Amino acid sequence: MKPQNPFATSLRTHTLGSLTELDSGTMVEVCGWVHKRRDHGGLIFIDLRDKFGITQIVFDPGVDATSHTAAERLRSEYCVHVTGKVRPRGPGLENPKLKTGKIEIECHSLTLISASETPPFQIAEEETVGEDLALTYRYLDLRKPKLAQKIALRNALAWEVRSYFHARAFEEIETPILTKSTPEGSRDYIVPSRIYPGNFYALPQSPQLYKQLCMIAGFDRYFQIARCFRDEDLRADRQPEFTQIDVEMSFVDESDIEDVACGLMVHLCKRFLNYDMDLPARHMSYGTAMEKYGSDRPDLRFDLSFTRIDSLARRTEFAPFQKGVVKCFVVPAHVEFSRSEIDGCADFVRVFGLEGVAWTRVTTEGLTGGIAKFFPPEMHAELIETVNAKAGDVILYGAGKEQVVNQSLDHLRRHIGAAKKLYSENDLAFVWITGFPLLELDPETGGFASVHHPFTSPLYEDLELLEIDPLKVRARAYDLVLNGIELGGGSIRIHDNAMQQKIFNLLGLTPEIAARKFGFFLRALKYGTPIHGGFAFGLDRIAMLLTKSASIREVIPFPKTAKAADLMLDAPSHVDEKQLKELSLRLEKGLHNFGNVG
Repeated sequence: MKPQNPFATSLRTHTLGSLTELDSGTMVEVCGWVHKRRDHGGLIFIDLRDKFGITQIVFDPGVDATSHTAAERLRSEYCVHVTGKVRPRGPGLENPKLKTGKIEIECHSLTLISASETPPFQIAEEETVGEDLALTYRYLDLRKPKLAQKIALRNALAWEVRSYFHARAFEEIETPILTKSTPEGSRDYIVPSRIYPGNFYALPQSPQLYKQLCMIAGFDRYFQIARCFRDEDLRADRQPEFTQIDVEMSFVDESDIEDVACGLMVHLCKRFLNYDMDLPARHMSYGTAMEKYGSDRPDLRFDLSFTRIDSLARRTEFAPFQKGVVKCFVVPAHVEFSRSEIDGCADFVRVFGLEGVAWTRVTTEGLTGGIAKFFPPEMHAELIETVNAKAGDVILYGAGKEQVVNQSLDHLRRHIGAAKKLYSENDLAFVWITGFPLLELDPETGGFASVHHPFTSPLYEDLELLEIDPLKVRARAYDLVLNGIELGGGSIRIHDNAMQQKIFNLLGLTPEIAARKFGFFLRALKYGTPIHGGFAFGLDRIAMLLTKSASIREVIPFPKTAKAADLMLDAPSHVDEKQLKELSLRLEKGLHNFGNVG
């Protein structure tokens, strides 16, 4: 009779992370991969690994000569089945680094399940492997215990998310993957239809319209761990397909959404980090975030906030201060910011478009060093008081176009915060960013574009501005930011057909275009739509933060490269001419349907 072990199968009685001294004397069967092999003359030792751990196997010719002979041929990543007896390790031979470090298995029988070629990189060693090589052999990379543990945590994260929402009467509703192409901000991935030649489905950028339709349908509380697809411009840490925790609720306002979202984060922080998240979470307006930190996702684990000093700067004789925006921030004396580090700031910001960074140091007499000579003496005390500086502090200045200054100083601030260890890796600083603009100018068309998406409700107190100055209208939108990373966000949605039509009109969608693109949704809005709102959090990003990973690719089982390529499958790749004909497609002249991305 097999032991009561949920992992027991016809080939194994135990996993390789479960055996202890209490199992000594027990005959067991285990399966796994050869992690390391050591030949000590008469005895051969292998560390056998599975998903659950590592256990040492001993091959003694005096116990079983056949298995000892077979063990001589074992190499890294051979997959084997072992039958043997658990025994305690000898005195002083325990391995405290392993859960099973106090025991070993004396092999009585060895069966080779399959051999392995020499792996392209060492799995037993946590060596740095080039990303292209690691992604090409992702199935081998995933054998590494640290990476496997991250994927296991992702699984546990999804379980906890579902448990949280099910306990609060949310219904998990799957929405379609083959959907309609609608202008929602990013490019769609489109799928040609064989049955309807010349027509296309789109993969969902998010389940946005479906979850709003769920509210119109009366479901009240919806959630889904949803797959999303966006054909966006390439960035180092962006994936063309990703997973989000998608939520929608009826008859709510912003406070209801915040309660549910923060409740989820409290639950996850306690479960995975044993961290008690402070409530209520901090709030900051979009305008304040941009003014003080140059970003709508500020890292608030440390200060170094910005002060805008345009009017003061204009009174100096420093030419770069005579136009554009001038901002500065103070590096406190205790940070010990050397002259070489100050000079290095200028090179650092050039990557982000700023020509350089000016500086001064504060003394008890006033300003010195850097551009201090351009400040009239009578201005020193005024500037020091304005930026709240003290003797020994260094003031760093940026000047130019507002967007460039904000972006450059934001990156510089984060760089200094990390380099000077101004916060602990265990610090968690949550903040809700609110009061986003509803609209922005589209640089390509010169018309209006939605900052979030076209279904976001404007603030009621700003409604009259829709007719006067649409760019001043604020949205009922909110983002939750953690340590400078946007976990996700959402909004209260438009629930009135006439208001939705008005927003479409501002976005340049004529009634005819709006009807063609969103006719189904505008029609649904006519049938008693409840006030509703929701949010979406990036599951990948949360998993990345919980595992302290450097990239979301570390917590996605089979990620794509920064160029949206799957090196393991060699995708995207060509398709047969027959397939193109079935879909009523042909390639333009000059495009060749052969060869893969690799």
